[in-house]
Amino acid sequence: MSEFLGNYYLWIKSLHLIAVIAWMAGMMYLPRLFVYHTDAPVGSVQSEKFKLMEGRLLRGIINPAMILVFILGGLLLLTPGLIDWQDWWIWLKLGLVFALAGVHGLFSRWRREFAADKRTRSGLYYRIINEIPFVLMIFIVILVIVRPFGKI
Repeated sequence: MSEFLGNYYLWIKSLHLIAVIAWMAGMMYLPRLFVYHTDAPVGSVQSEKFKLMEGRLLRGIINPAMILVFILGGLLLLTPGLIDWQDWWIWLKLGLVFALAGVHGLFSRWRREFAADKRTRSGLYYRIINEIPFVLMIFIVILVIVRPFGKI
């Protein structure tokens, strides 16, 4: 396994980054759809179109991308010599990735609520929430590139 990971490291890393970009694009777009969906009258053609768009985005892009992020990221974590587990940055990064996965879970729940025509939040709420994936991404990228913080 170590030889495979070493030989295909750049491929795994590239595919991981592609999956991250797809996941983040969806995570930043879905709450934007929620903003517009909130303003659409229940049962309207517009509301039904948003339900379709939200479902397809989640099932067709966001969910598969997140799964690939975790699989490929796991392979990167297993690559010998890549991570010093005594460094703080990797633990912080993993914590933020799991936080992002939690936000993903919230978005999934809210999509189901919209599908059932349950609207308990305002468009402003979703506009604010829309920023959370972006902020998490900023910190994750800084942790991976800069690798601040020393040993535990």
